[in-house]
Amino acid sequence: MKICVVGAGAIGGYMGVKLALAGHEVTLIARGAHLDAIKKNGLRLILEDGSELLAKDVKATSKIAEAGKQDMVILGLKAHQVGAVAKELSSMFGPDTTLIATQNGIPWWYFQKHGGEFEGRRVETVDPNGEIMASIDVNRIIGCVVYPAAEITEPGVIRHIEGNRFSVGELDGAETPRIKQISETFTQAGMKSPILSNVRAEIWLKLWGNLSFNPISALTHATLVDICQFPLTRNLAAAMMTEAQTIANKLGIQFRVPLEKRIAGAEAVGKHKTSMLQDIEGGRPIELEALVGSVVELGRLTQTPTPHIDAVYACASLLAKTVGEVRGRLQIQS
Repeated sequence: MKICVVGAGAIGGYMGVKLALAGHEVTLIARGAHLDAIKKNGLRLILEDGSELLAKDVKATSKIAEAGKQDMVILGLKAHQVGAVAKELSSMFGPDTTLIATQNGIPWWYFQKHGGEFEGRRVETVDPNGEIMASIDVNRIIGCVVYPAAEITEPGVIRHIEGNRFSVGELDGAETPRIKQISETFTQAGMKSPILSNVRAEIWLKLWGNLSFNPISALTHATLVDICQFPLTRNLAAAMMTEAQTIANKLGIQFRVPLEKRIAGAEAVGKHKTSMLQDIEGGRPIELEALVGSVVELGRLTQTPTPHIDAVYACASLLAKTVGEVRGRLQIQS
């Protein structure tokens, strides 16, 4: 199978290595020193146990147009990066090409094939000018909820921290031949890939923690366990999650785990810096709109008050603006 990973960063690169070593013809879209290292030495993956995998027979380029037609396109970019490449993706699409959307948070396609009063509505926070929705045929899209944690330790090298579950689902919940094939492809490459009958419910379950722990950690520079064990921030996270749960319930979503269990799960991860905190420390743009701004938007849409989410969103937005304007990074050093 011809597979292109658009955004071969930590997660996209992890998937690319696994799929390449499973015998697929993989093209990686990357840039900068990371791209140069992949071209020279291949892409190296360091697993949890310290063992290493090396994918040498991969094509790597910074230009999507050079990839050619693909059977599967894995969109590994962060949500705020998708708009910039949306129009270019069509160069890789053949009649049956599927696009695996791995973005965190509420995706641009959320209300496509949703049904009900909001069917087809665009999520303006993540697709403000409608370019993504206009560029990608909804019938190509497969939702994917990503649970592993990984990081780029140096150009061309990815370290896998934990997890290997990539849950996939058709937007309308159907169990189609193509969703079975995608699940089997991922499974044969060494990833867990259960098929979801309601991909939006799984998106909300992951987002439930991300919309609270990520911005709180970015603002406080605290790890997950610190946030959960400090009463004031634990209560703040719970209040934000309660507001989000009300929104989700109004959209027909029921959570399969109770709120306290979700917080306990985050606490059990330990001294882990969220991706948003890592981006603030690295001076990179943060996934604020997809993780938090989109929930604020859906709160307005469903007429749900979100005072705690609003307050944290306002503070995190100003932090992102300040870091972006000075092109700096913010880190607590001992």
